[in-house]
Amino acid sequence: MLIRDVRLVALTDDATPAPLDVRIEGGRVVEVGPDLGLAADETAYDGGGRWLMPGLWDQHVHLGQWTLASARLDLAPARSSVEAVTLVRERLEEWPDLPVIGWGHRPTAWADNPAVSDLDAIDTEQPIVLIAGDGHHGWLNTIALHMLALPTRDSVVTEAEWFMAYGRLAGVVGSDGTSPEAYRRSMEAAAASGVVGLVDLEFSGGVADWAERWADGADLLRIRHACYADGLDDVLARGLRSGDPLDGDPRLTMGPLKIISDGSLNTRTAWCCEPYAEKAVPGAEEGQPNQSPDELRALLARAAAGGLDVAVHAIGDRAVTEALAAFEETGARGGIEHVQLTTRDDVRRMAELGIRASVQPAHLLDDRDVTERLWPGRAERCFPLRWMLDAGVDVALGSDAPVSPLDPWLAVAAAIHRSGDEREPWHPELSITAREALAASTDGWGTVAVGHPADLVLLDADPLAGDSDREHALRLQAFADQVVATWVAGEAAYERP
Repeated sequence: MLIRDVRLVALTDDATPAPLDVRIEGGRVVEVGPDLGLAADETAYDGGGRWLMPGLWDQHVHLGQWTLASARLDLAPARSSVEAVTLVRERLEEWPDLPVIGWGHRPTAWADNPAVSDLDAIDTEQPIVLIAGDGHHGWLNTIALHMLALPTRDSVVTEAEWFMAYGRLAGVVGSDGTSPEAYRRSMEAAAASGVVGLVDLEFSGGVADWAERWADGADLLRIRHACYADGLDDVLARGLRSGDPLDGDPRLTMGPLKIISDGSLNTRTAWCCEPYAEKAVPGAEEGQPNQSPDELRALLARAAAGGLDVAVHAIGDRAVTEALAAFEETGARGGIEHVQLTTRDDVRRMAELGIRASVQPAHLLDDRDVTERLWPGRAERCFPLRWMLDAGVDVALGSDAPVSPLDPWLAVAAAIHRSGDEREPWHPELSITAREALAASTDGWGTVAVGHPADLVLLDADPLAGDSDREHALRLQAFADQVVATWVAGEAAYERP
């Protein structure tokens, strides 16, 4: 294919403002220049003077959960257990014969704590599963606890126990919401925003599941499939290394080993150097790790020996420090997911060790206020994108969908302006520019050039046209509307009607 008459978005290199042609062959860019001329066996696409850039990646997605999210009860508006229960009652009054799967409540700021007995008081025989907005706990009624083979209790199911139980959720709601067709619809929506690739960090499922899903039509975008500790034996037995195709198609590849080393801010389980200011977990006032240092190092060592990169979830500053020590001692390669709270010293260590920072900037919009309450005096060290880029850390942006929407433009806007409302930016000294944020969203590919994969997005306007201020950020939040076409390996994944 020859894409005619396009201007290149200057992500990393200066680009000529004059329109150019881009020739694609074998799924790669093979020539860039003016008036290239159409070969006899080529198809022409008229870019109409629009803007061409590498397609966007979301480096942290729970794709199964995101695919299910559209069918879930939205609990984000709830401001108390009572309000959440009311929303559940209303859903059951409308659909009394269906299980209730909710998403989005954030009980950290509630005066009361969610309790199983509150849900059991609802007159229903349906299971109720309410998933917190950060994905780190499930609030269930007793019927759902039994169906998921969990011990009876009156409290929520948290952290590792919840992540293990999540894989059994299809037994409660069925698998229709995560069929290959449903995955395909999620991919189509992502492609319409200019997304060409996803790193899937779903808690459940393995290599065989993804290969089967791919063969059944969920094959629109590039996918890197991550495994967890419980799937590591299978991956190693298959001889898969990070980057290896799962079924012979180079668009579906093995990703990293994912390790959740600590909890989250909202559950007050992210592992910190200092105690939480309020509602700390008794006996774990600084949060807590999910593995001992020896267990963490053993997992990294096994992954490194097997040729797997490692993605270590580390939100608290203590968790980041311990993760970096484990990387250094084992020689493992990969990155730290979230890096929500850290220090300048550890940022420098990340750069020295070549450890990537995989950050979800839209989280700062949700966590701004709760950070000031639970981590007072530490906000100037939260989401320190400026520090990391200045230190030479490889930064990659994502969403953590469904915790935040699968929308790379929202992530970019949050990274450059750090405010989701009318307030001034939250610690604007940690902001980065639109150019830097977009470059961190394209899987390392800069201005379109010969040798690049033909994973491209065509835009009506230049996303760099602006001053990386509030107005620019507001335009970028809605920039999915500017997407004209998206190509993956040279094949159309989306074309605007």
